[in-house]
Amino acid sequence: MTTTRYLFARVAQAFGIQLRQRRMAEAASESHLLREAEQILGERIWENVEGVEELGVEYWNLRRLSSERDRLLKKLKEFEEVLTEAHDQRASVLGEKTTAQTQLEEQRQKLVIELEGLARERDKIVNKARDIRRLYDGLKTKLEVLKEESREDADVLERTQLRMTDLRKQFEDLKEERDKIAEEIGRRDSGFAEIDKKLEVERNRHREEASVAFQQIGDANRAISEFKAELGLIDTRMKQLFGEIGRHISHHAAHNPQCRSASQNQRAMIEVMSQLRKSISLNHKLSGN
Repeated sequence: MTTTRYLFARVAQAFGIQLRQRRMAEAASESHLLREAEQILGERIWENVEGVEELGVEYWNLRRLSSERDRLLKKLKEFEEVLTEAHDQRASVLGEKTTAQTQLEEQRQKLVIELEGLARERDKIVNKARDIRRLYDGLKTKLEVLKEESREDADVLERTQLRMTDLRKQFEDLKEERDKIAEEIGRRDSGFAEIDKKLEVERNRHREEASVAFQQIGDANRAISEFKAELGLIDTRMKQLFGEIGRHISHHAAHNPQCRSASQNQRAMIEVMSQLRKSISLNHKLSGN
């Protein structure tokens, strides 16, 4: 709102043209802009106002808050680095196997293959022994039937008994071979259990390392949240102090040498702020406030 526009508006009011709501809205918008300008001005020049006695409270509070903010930013950066490292460690622990674990799993897989081979071999022996037992039982039944029918023949009896003796020998050999395989399977099972035990130990260690990383992530996230909350409060308070400094300097820069010196590089901005105050005042007059 310029002086010329103000005069035109006053003339319009004289003819009954009232734009009260519009003037109030313009004043509110300009007031908001003025507050932002005061805050920006204060932020730009606050380090220059140490010699302005009236701003001693604001200046020294800002010095203290600025130091505290720098300290918090440093701690925040440290915990963000801790968080990044913890995430990397977690990804590494969960995504990679240790050499020991890989070797144990390879040994376990090898044992699985060996056990499967031994089991197949044992099944073959059992099936072969079953067939031999069937042949033996058939010959035994043959001798019993011939004896019942009184048809025993010395030559047939001898050949049948020799065959039965040979089958018994084969059966005993197969039984002995089966027992050896059973012992070998037992040894492999023991080795299998030992490897599973070592694998569990290795996996538990793996999980413990991951849990440490998870704990670090949780602690770092909590610390980061706390630091950000503290920084938010500090930033809010600093903005308030910036606004107070900007308001004081912009009001007194024209006639106070110390204020003028502190804001010598911001004269154009102070002039704009002065025009905004004038416009706000004229809009308030036009709105009847």
